[in-house]
Amino acid sequence: MDITLMPYAFFEGEIVPSDNAKVSIATHALQYGTGAFGGIRGYLDKSGTAINIFRLPDHVGRLLQSGLMLRAELPMGPEDVKNAITELVKKNAPDRNVYIRPLIYKAGIVLSPKLTGIRDDLAIYMIPLDDYVDLSAPLKLMVSSWQRVEDNIIPSRGKITGAYINSSFAKDQATEGGYDDAIMLNREGKVSEGSGANLFLVRNGTLITSPVTADILEGITRRSLVEFARDLGVPVEERAIDRSELYVADEIFLCGTGVQIAAVGSIDGRQIADGQRGTITKHLQDVYFSLVRGEDSPYSHYVTKIPIG
Repeated sequence: MDITLMPYAFFEGEIVPSDNAKVSIATHALQYGTGAFGGIRGYLDKSGTAINIFRLPDHVGRLLQSGLMLRAELPMGPEDVKNAITELVKKNAPDRNVYIRPLIYKAGIVLSPKLTGIRDDLAIYMIPLDDYVDLSAPLKLMVSSWQRVEDNIIPSRGKITGAYINSSFAKDQATEGGYDDAIMLNREGKVSEGSGANLFLVRNGTLITSPVTADILEGITRRSLVEFARDLGVPVEERAIDRSELYVADEIFLCGTGVQIAAVGSIDGRQIADGQRGTITKHLQDVYFSLVRGEDSPYSHYVTKIPIG
């Protein structure tokens, strides 16, 4: 999807007009994929007076953890990054839901695919964003022929920019085949995740998801839904998932900052149960959207409210 930047971005240590946030074509991160990004949603509060950011400290922590994998050395700690995001939201003063993209990147101009001895920097931009995928109808997925990149090649638990070519191949294959997205298997032939989202299935009342050792991103939404489900009394298993289990599941959904919680209706042309959103999927959606929209919730401590206007 084409995007429109909001008026201001954080670049080289300060908030500037987005049009002024530019890098050289010779920037190391552009040449070699040596960047790490985060994806953070901000929801317009039901009052219309604040933007609610879901689990901001966790997103900042994962971003900096991904930066560590790149041996990035930033002159900013977690509080500095959180403050930069907060001030950027206030400056842009959005009146709708937004997506915030912080990026740690090798900003130096160096002709070598190395990690050390290169200047690191942080940039942050914002775009308006409601639903990244259509939540009104269950998704059609396929199991991709592209294998999920494994930890000993490029760590999936880090949001490393260069690694997303793996997701791009799978997503492109799926959309060209008439599907909404792809499911990727790992080296062992077990289910890993979608092209850019974690995956859950339900069998016999139990919520099941692949473990963090299955070359998945350690999703913040994923971790939250495990907590929500257990609090609802739904048993949860984190274990290896066979491809054939997808076809006999009672429910399947994708989750992540981008897709939020998106029901799956079919995989490889095989209808999942009745092809509609399942009961557990709906319960988890209700808990999540109630929380981020600023309604009464036992999980309100996960929301950072940023006043606007």
